[in-house]
Amino acid sequence: MAIDILTIDARGLKCPLPVLKLEKLLAGAPNGTSIVVLASDPMARIDIPLHCRQNGHACDLTTAADYMQFTVTAGVARQD
Repeated sequence: MAIDILTIDARGLKCPLPVLKLEKLLAGAPNGTSIVVLASDPMARIDIPLHCRQNGHACDLTTAADYMQFTVTAGVARQD
């Protein structure tokens, strides 16, 4: 069975819209679902990982020239 990776393109959207879009998608996502969020607002670097920590989701960040890519895994908090 193929695993779907959901993508939210929030580039150009200002805080708090990227995290609100992520929150809405996570609300109906089963544990283990991967969601990629593309964001260009500098506040997303703080808001998205904070939301994930507070709600038990894993979050990895990679950066490109003009945006950030967050890979969020629903309900799978990383134990660092």
